[in-house]
Amino acid sequence: MRCPSCGSLDTQVKDSRPTEDSAVIRRRRVCLTCNFRFTTFERVQLRELTVIKRNGRRVPFDRDKLMRSVQIALRKRSVDPERIEKEVSKIVRELESAGENEVSSETIGESVMAHLREIDDVAYVRFASVYRNFGEVKDFRAALDELSDDDAGPRPVAPDRK
Repeated sequence: MRCPSCGSLDTQVKDSRPTEDSAVIRRRRVCLTCNFRFTTFERVQLRELTVIKRNGRRVPFDRDKLMRSVQIALRKRSVDPERIEKEVSKIVRELESAGENEVSSETIGESVMAHLREIDDVAYVRFASVYRNFGEVKDFRAALDELSDDDAGPRPVAPDRK
């Protein structure tokens, strides 16, 4: 593992412990060249994913980018960071388990929105506003109406007015 401080490849693991229900190994490392200490995480990767962007470009899937997006949507919301990590891991497992090596950015966005909807309504609307490129207040109203419709359950049918 390359030292993030000096770039040396001469590093040593000082401590390893499982996290996230033993799905991830957290390793504390020290650089033997500059004595810089840092943490790495090791997790199972089922397959290499490629993201097909809206413009057709193909880029490697970046779990950290997904994590940042979810964290931004949940900023200043009372959601435990461990829960955020678990939800991101669920999203990644769903994408990897789909059986495809290529996944569209739309698929990722819809999956993130579904998970955010279960966690926090405000984060859902925040993410949706960026993902769906809201340009007007009516776009926010439509997203809020979606949430309201889901929370209310079946609505009674209003009688016809003449």
